[in-house]
Formats: sequence, C-alpha cells, structure tokens
Amino acid sequence: MGSKNVNWLKISGVCGTIAPIVAFTFILLAILTFPQFSWTGNALSDLGVQEGVTAILFNSGLVIGGILALVFASGLFVLQKTMMGRIGVFIFVLTALAFMAIGVFSENAEPTHYYVSVMFFVLFPISMFVIGVAFLLTAKLKMGFFTFLAAIVAALIWTIQWTIGFGSNVAIPEALSALSASIWLMVLGFKMLREASQSHN
Repeated sequence: MGSKNVNWLKISGVCGTIAPIVAFTFILLAILTFPQFSWTGNALSDLGVQEGVTAILFNSGLVIGGILALVFASGLFVLQKTMMGRIGVFIFVLTALAFMAIGVFSENAEPTHYYVSVMFFVLFPISMFVIGVAFLLTAKLKMGFFTFLAAIVAALIWTIQWTIGFGSNVAIPEALSALSASIWLMVLGFKMLREASQSHN
C-alpha cells in the first residue's frame, strides 16, 4: 500500500473513531440546554427545532458526524476488495448522507425529515449486514460476526419498540440503535488505524 493510501487510511480511521463521539457529545449538550426534554416523551429530532443553541448543537452535531463518517467510508472502501464489500460501503455512504440530512432537514421540513430519518435507521443495519457478509467471504470471521451482531442489535431495538415499546416516543430506540452503530464504527476505525500502522511498518 502506498504512503498516500496509508496516510488516508489513518485519517479515515481517526474520523471513524471520533464521528460517534462528536455526534453524541453534541446531542447530549443539546439535551442539557433543553430541560423539558423527555427520553420517553420525545424524539431526538425534537431537539432540532428548539429555539437558540439547542437546535444549533443538535443539527450541527449530525452534520459534522455525518461528514466524519463519509471520510471513514472512503477508507473502508479502499480496504474492501470484494464487490459485496464495496456495495456495503456504498449503502453506508447513503446512511451517512441520511444522518446529515436529518440535521439539515429538521422536523419543520416534513415530510423530508421523516423520509431521511427512516432512511438512516433502515439503511445502517442493512449496510452492516452486507459488510458483515463481505468480511466472512474474505475469512475475517471475528469482524464478520461482530458486524452481524451490531446489525442484529440495531434491528432488535426497533422490533422491541414496535411490539413492547420504550415509551410514548422514540428517543430511547433512536439512541440505542445509533449506539450499536457507533460502537461498530469505532471498532472499525481502530482496526483501520492498526492496519495503516502495520502497512507503514
């Protein structure tokens, strides 16, 4: 692997590692600035239409996090040598764009906001399933099964919401399913950094 690719892989790995940290930090800060927020009575997107700093924090956090995820995806694309893997990365790119779009098209921009929100929560488990298959096809069994597990958890959380329910609104399943994707993203980010270091050596 050329030095330029190695350096970009490092940048991509860092972006994948910090993208969830940045997004969740901004979301939590937005929640702190809006005391009326209820985990059982609100959707996270309700933060994006509040006056003042709350909406700015929430929406900018999604946009910045999405940009970082796109940089991560570019490095992941380089590592994927199979067509299945690259299809999975393409679906992940659509996921990151949908994540950004939630911040750009807030709840005031219906029905666009609804469509991009559904797109995000549907596409990221699908992208992980496809990338998981690609890992298994290239004999990366641990990463394959870990990716499958993250996808199953994300899907299971919404199954629970539709059957039993976490509350009258969706903030809890939104946060939990995004957390499962975030853990996966950070683990792959670390893996990308490690592969870049090994290639450099």
